[in-house]
Amino acid sequence: MNENSEIQDVELAVSRWLRIGVIISAAVIILGLILLFIQGGSGYPGDTYPHDLPDIFRGLIELKPYAVITVGLMLLILTPVLRVAISIWVFVREGDKLYVVITSIVLIILIVSFALGKA
Repeated sequence: MNENSEIQDVELAVSRWLRIGVIISAAVIILGLILLFIQGGSGYPGDTYPHDLPDIFRGLIELKPYAVITVGLMLLILTPVLRVAISIWVFVREGDKLYVVITSIVLIILIVSFALGKA
């Protein structure tokens, strides 16, 4: 197998994973919208909404529409992060140390920004 064919295979695999991530997140968001219309509300009293991950996942288990939609949006945001992680793996396989370092720094920045960010 030549190098161009291997690169095309990697690009196809990455695009497949991105497509799967977008489809899954869209399905979760659509489920949340359906629940919103069926239940007629967010699933939370008044103007209260979950603001941390444990509350969001508890709401997901209880099928509260707002929590389901929020999880779908989180999956959509995390999809490109998966692309960065896959890129690290690809660069490791290719033995490209410079791009492994650069892409790892980008992934660390993304993770830190998510950890420090406020909803």
